[in-house]
Amino acid sequence: MKRFLSLLIMIGLLGLADLGFAEEAPVAPSSAEQIAPAAAPAPAVDTGDTSWVLISSALVMLMTPGLALFYGGMVRRKNVLGTIMQSFIALGVMTILWVLYGYSLSFGPDVGHLIGNLDWVGLKGVGLEPNPDYAATIPHQAFMIFQMMFAVITPALITGAFAERFKFSTYLVFLVLWATFVYFPLAHWVWGVGGWIRNLGALDFAGGLVVHISSGVSALAAAIFVGKRKGYGKEPMMPHNITMTLIGAALLWFGWFGFNGGSAVASGSLATSAFVVTHIATAAAALSWMFAEWKYRGKPTALGAASGAVAGLVAITPASGFVGPMSSLIIGLVGGVICYSAINLKSKFGYDDSLDVVGVHGVGGTWGAIATGLFASKAINPAGNDGLFFGNPSLLVKQLISVGAVWVYSFVITLIILKLLDATMGLRVDEESELAGLDHAQHGESGYAM
Repeated sequence: MKRFLSLLIMIGLLGLADLGFAEEAPVAPSSAEQIAPAAAPAPAVDTGDTSWVLISSALVMLMTPGLALFYGGMVRRKNVLGTIMQSFIALGVMTILWVLYGYSLSFGPDVGHLIGNLDWVGLKGVGLEPNPDYAATIPHQAFMIFQMMFAVITPALITGAFAERFKFSTYLVFLVLWATFVYFPLAHWVWGVGGWIRNLGALDFAGGLVVHISSGVSALAAAIFVGKRKGYGKEPMMPHNITMTLIGAALLWFGWFGFNGGSAVASGSLATSAFVVTHIATAAAALSWMFAEWKYRGKPTALGAASGAVAGLVAITPASGFVGPMSSLIIGLVGGVICYSAINLKSKFGYDDSLDVVGVHGVGGTWGAIATGLFASKAINPAGNDGLFFGNPSLLVKQLISVGAVWVYSFVITLIILKLLDATMGLRVDEESELAGLDHAQHGESGYAM
């Protein structure tokens, strides 16, 4: 514990290096998540801002196929298509849910600081004029579709925890229930005008709480409740195609520039800052994971480098609009080591998180949210706040409260959903189908013609 506290003090002092140049950073527009409702009428649509948000939406959309490849390469050959399908189909299901009622529940007029109302059902009232509450210089529909892509990828992240054993029919219903009762409320808490975490003053620029902690903690509930794969711990279950996984990781890294940079909902200096720190943290985490694995296992692996990069992307997400380059370097370095340590603990706890969703997204998102409370600086984003290492310990307290709330809510509600589905539809395929592989048993296909 003393070593950990010493490490925090040391990295805090290093993070102060951002002060040396932060004052030179141009005053940036705040992110959509932190803007207070504007009193003046919304200005005309800015074509530059709109272009950047639409491009960012496309980049974030690409992340879901990237995730499909990342996960698909890590499973056994007999399950590659089934695993890819779980991510790919989320594009269809979540898009329809978002249009019908998801966007309204997430960002619509507040009800009790917990959820949006249904005024925007079917995108009623969500037109081509700006909405000053969220994005005053782009069409409301541009903001809507940008946020849609976040909603698409988040439940797809969970699938890595129950890969190779979950029924596809049950998964489709799980998508609907989890989005409705977990993602949409959390999005409103953190980003919706009137949401209680937003009102608390906790910061989450691009989804550390809403996307990564929610999916990582839900993955933990799923891994525990669904149970282990047949033969887990008794027979090898090695990734069948690391090349595919590396391509998927590269697409995630590429798309993440839209994920974080696009959250500025403008094409100015804040988007630039978020873009830069995203890349720095990702590179740092890839290296720190690789070197930690090298020391622990004796060899650096391509899978380890790819996993480290994703861990860095996760860790910087909540902080990306509030920290400078040196702070992002520290966040990435620490994130890679913490996430690598976390995945090595799952065998001790006895659960089968097939593709390490808990260690990478749950733990990485938690570290990123806490790190925001340490390293955030108003010199980077005046609409944010200063963190502990910049003289404001209260932000760290708010971050810890928000982390605890999202952990508890996501775990409990996901567990209830899983129990309900298990009692009505069943969660797992039968033993014969699991041994044959999901590609053939669930989809009547084969990933490879041999």
